[in-house]
Amino acid sequence: MSYISERRQEERDRRRAEIVDAAEALYAEIGWEAVTMDQVARRARLSRALLYVYFRDKGDLHFALAERSLEELRRRFVAARVGRALGIDEVEAIGRAYLAFSREMPHHFDAVSRIEAHQMEAGDTPSNEGACMEAGERVQGVIVESLNRGIADGSIRADIDNPTVTALTLWAFTHGMIQIAATKGPHIEHGGASLQAFIEHSFALALRTLRP
Repeated sequence: MSYISERRQEERDRRRAEIVDAAEALYAEIGWEAVTMDQVARRARLSRALLYVYFRDKGDLHFALAERSLEELRRRFVAARVGRALGIDEVEAIGRAYLAFSREMPHHFDAVSRIEAHQMEAGDTPSNEGACMEAGERVQGVIVESLNRGIADGSIRADIDNPTVTALTLWAFTHGMIQIAATKGPHIEHGGASLQAFIEHSFALALRTLRP
């Protein structure tokens, strides 16, 4: 790649990042449903036409935001594993890191939730959607690594069949638990259990299925 081509690519990357920054700020302020492409263009100080050079519509822009959210989640998962004695400890730390992520960065968690509800279409995958899906696979990869470590050190049962499918199952379980805790807290507590007790029971139940 020539020097001029490199500079042009750097400029494109910079502008794309500025657009995603603007969309993320609006997301945190007013929620994704209220965000419009016009607002993003104004916040990024770009023309609406230029915005559509980078993202074909609001849904396409959301994939870029979700990719950023997933990368942040992956970094948190990796950090959570540091210093844990066993693979099962890493898996628990990852689950708790996901819970903390949902509380500390709610708009990022919402971005991830919207992607989980997205139904992929058959055929070629657009670039931003594809990059988002790849980011999700990297997040899952961190969980798989900890599961494999646990199988190797004996803290996780060896007959879980497929660590990749198990990682996806744990993701679904934890994601659902977080959403239930967020939306049904008063109902849970009305039933006689504290919200924290529900969360701890959920973690204990999931970990019990993994132990030998």
